[in-house]
Amino acid sequence: MNILLKSAKIVCPDNKELHLKKRDILIKNGVIEKIGTSVEGPSNTKVVDQKNLHVSIGWFDSGVSFGEPGYEERETISNGLMVAGKSGFTDILLYPNTHPVPDTSSDVVFLKERGLNKATVIHPMGTLTKNADGTDLAELFDMKNAGAVAFYDFKKQVANPNLLKIALLYAQNFGGLIFSFPQDGNIKGTGVAHEGKISTILGMKGIPALAEELQVARDLFILEYTGGKLHIPTISSAGSVKLIANAKKKGLDVTCSVAVHNLFISDESLQGFDTHYKVSPPLREKSDCKALIKGVSDGTIDFVTSDHIPVDIEHKRVEFDNAMSGSIGLESAFGCLNNIFDLDETITMLIKGRSRFGLEEPVLKEGAKACLTLFVPDEEYTFGLEHVLSTSKNSMFLGASLKGKAIGVINNDQITLK
Repeated sequence: MNILLKSAKIVCPDNKELHLKKRDILIKNGVIEKIGTSVEGPSNTKVVDQKNLHVSIGWFDSGVSFGEPGYEERETISNGLMVAGKSGFTDILLYPNTHPVPDTSSDVVFLKERGLNKATVIHPMGTLTKNADGTDLAELFDMKNAGAVAFYDFKKQVANPNLLKIALLYAQNFGGLIFSFPQDGNIKGTGVAHEGKISTILGMKGIPALAEELQVARDLFILEYTGGKLHIPTISSAGSVKLIANAKKKGLDVTCSVAVHNLFISDESLQGFDTHYKVSPPLREKSDCKALIKGVSDGTIDFVTSDHIPVDIEHKRVEFDNAMSGSIGLESAFGCLNNIFDLDETITMLIKGRSRFGLEEPVLKEGAKACLTLFVPDEEYTFGLEHVLSTSKNSMFLGASLKGKAIGVINNDQITLK
């Protein structure tokens, strides 16, 4: 396939020669053949010529759920990858949020095969324990060899500290990366929202920041003892940022992420009892949002993730206490981040992170494999149902004012465009 991008402004902060320059880019058979001020393609070339077209290295998301296998009514892999591509993502880490869970090498192979020959590439995680029940370690080494990039019992704490200790020690033998969800279930209890002024006024059962910070502190103590590689996904409190910053100063091999919605939306949005705002970890106070944004800017927080979790309407159109946690976020991720940070910082956050998971970092230069995201950064709009591509419509961003839209991706000699 031949593709020609006309007058595309390149956003590549690490490449001073091309950064913010307008160039034509010719792609032949999945490889960038020519970057120049005026490039012509062969007669059978697909031309992409759009006003204010921008291009960057393909975006990466370190935390996405679909539904297949088991919950196809929420999202199939095929449709999910289409959504990811049209939202600007060339690579996604797939949460082990399915039924059955991927706890064997054959499960990992199945997920990888379902994503073959697509513009967006699936990088599956395996569960940390068998059946994700927190008792016995799953087949970590075999799953790693089959292509699993990390091990995670989705949105479940590692309750047994000895299990985390053993996992971190064992995974060092093959470079495995362990995820540990930052929430102590005993302190969380039956809480459904951040414990604070808003939950008290609304009469909601609270989840204190202590539930997160105690778990983070425990996990970091264990990591300091064992060594190994630990990733703490979707932190949500100012205290967690401080704990991780101190751990990094000690030289511990720890990374963390934050969900876009925990940067953009506070617990004040809960006042309408809208279940779209029920997520795990919960939306917290504005002061936490500010601390998380600062943590992203100073590098304490390594990745920003959409934390995209499709939930069918039957599990959302119920009382807040009974609703399932989760919000879709792929379609709105760029528009949210571009509203908070400047464009260079936004794109840097969206392209970094692959190396932590053992993935190749793409480059934007002649002769390199084309792994590109196309977008327009300046369009301001109100996010509505017409912007939702996912099968499930459980977005907490409906009605939000966003800035910037993804157009699509070019990757794997494939192109996905809106």
